[in-house]
Amino acid sequence: MIEIQSLIKTYGGKPALEGVSFTVGEGEIVGFLGPNGAGKSTTLNILTGYLSATSGTVKVGGIDVFEFPDEAKKLIGFLPEQPPLYPEMKVREYLNFIYELKKCTLNRKKHLEEIMQVTKILDVKDRLISNLSKGYRQRVGIAQALVGNPPIIILDEPTVGLDPKQIIEIRNLIRNLGKNHTVILSSHILSEVQSVCGRVIIINEGRIIADEVTDNITRVAEDGRDYSVKLCGPQREVLSALRAINGIVFAEATGDRDGDAVTYRVRSESGVDIRKPLFYLASKNDWPLVGLEAIGMDLEDVFVRIMDADERKNHR
Repeated sequence: MIEIQSLIKTYGGKPALEGVSFTVGEGEIVGFLGPNGAGKSTTLNILTGYLSATSGTVKVGGIDVFEFPDEAKKLIGFLPEQPPLYPEMKVREYLNFIYELKKCTLNRKKHLEEIMQVTKILDVKDRLISNLSKGYRQRVGIAQALVGNPPIIILDEPTVGLDPKQIIEIRNLIRNLGKNHTVILSSHILSEVQSVCGRVIIINEGRIIADEVTDNITRVAEDGRDYSVKLCGPQREVLSALRAINGIVFAEATGDRDGDAVTYRVRSESGVDIRKPLFYLASKNDWPLVGLEAIGMDLEDVFVRIMDADERKNHR
């Protein structure tokens, strides 16, 4: 559905994108992550036809965005970080305006009613946009992206500034959109991407540094395994002994206590099983080992590890 190959964009000789390449298949919900200035918005603006590229190719549904921009744009509904709303318009009036702007040919009344129903804004269709809450304005922004029923929906930071209830509502809406559309979700909220997206693409300094199915993304960042260890014994001595074990690359006390046991977080080298050495250490020093469990990484841990690894790689 989307094919981006060797995309390069420079501003005044300074690269913003350096050979970005990825594809998105029909029906996928893909999270697009990266720190500020990484190239997320530049990539999305090129993909949606709002910005030119220095070189590379971008195809949407097999249509070259640079050669046939009007045809390509018809396949994309875009919600930028700042929704393109007109606060002096009523919701229904605004959607009618977007309908005309996109030269939509679907049955107007039926189509717009369906969109308002899907985005749950029917109850505010006759209200001024300026009088709506931030959550409802985001819904109206998504509604305008759906006008014309484009197969691809691109959402740039759709939950910024929303309260927890509104965030949950928008997440559920995105999941529902994924049933009938290909969705790209750009967000700084990692838990949001993890809960909604089936795949994650991470960009840093204009380069794709990770592209993986969400359930498997931890494998990209694995440079060892983390454990939670509960040991009874003098904290300073225990910590020093943990750090001295071959195969342990990191150890710290978390501050959590369970009776006279202190909880430590330790990380092993890749491919090293440190469970037996931990047991022998505890037995040798007569430090009761009352808890040991592997800690799974969430997307935030993965993101930090991948970013750190990329920065170390490029600053050697």
